[in-house]
Amino acid sequence: MKYLIAEDETDLQQAIADYLQKDGNICEVASNFEEAFEKVAIYDYDIVILDINLISGSGIDILKIIKKNKKRAGVIIISANNSLSDKLEGLDLGADDYMTKPFHLAELNSRIKAVLRRGKYGGDEVIEFNEIKIDTKSKAAFIADKEMALTKKEYDLLIFFISNKGRVLSKEIIAEHLCGDDSDLLDNFDFIYVHINNLRKKLTAEGAKYIKTAYGSGYKFIED
Repeated sequence: MKYLIAEDETDLQQAIADYLQKDGNICEVASNFEEAFEKVAIYDYDIVILDINLISGSGIDILKIIKKNKKRAGVIIISANNSLSDKLEGLDLGADDYMTKPFHLAELNSRIKAVLRRGKYGGDEVIEFNEIKIDTKSKAAFIADKEMALTKKEYDLLIFFISNKGRVLSKEIIAEHLCGDDSDLLDNFDFIYVHINNLRKKLTAEGAKYIKTAYGSGYKFIED
């Protein structure tokens, strides 16, 4: 998963990033309003952890931008302010959760998983698509009830495809999801072809048929 942590307290920002990276997630950070504004305008994230009181601006305005641009990211607001009006404003604008500082990182992680389940997995920990089944809790993937030995990037790629069924995913978007925002500095995206080719092999003919090449555009995951 790819997260944005928009938090101006650098110690907390780094603590959150370190904690989530241990689980293999990609964590991008923004330390002020301008950085957060630029990142949500350009890049896509699975989850945005958003401080409501950023230096030089309000996290609420970042949330409005996310919703205005119809980004698919789940949003968890974090704030030292425990006022009911702030909570209601954030939730009414479309935030998925609200946490008051200080909080335990383990609780934040559980809230993130809950938002992902509701937003991407239909409320379940197990994703099923025809012959494909993914247990997001154990991070195990199966094709026709046989477990596949996926690498982390192949697993992330399969989740990304299924979560974006019917949508053409450009190589740039896939690279950004797998490698983070710095992927725009890469010389080429040849590694994507390698990962997709390997994923198709492990899915066997039963599952590989759902990954279609959109010539000149990227890839699309659709019913055969």
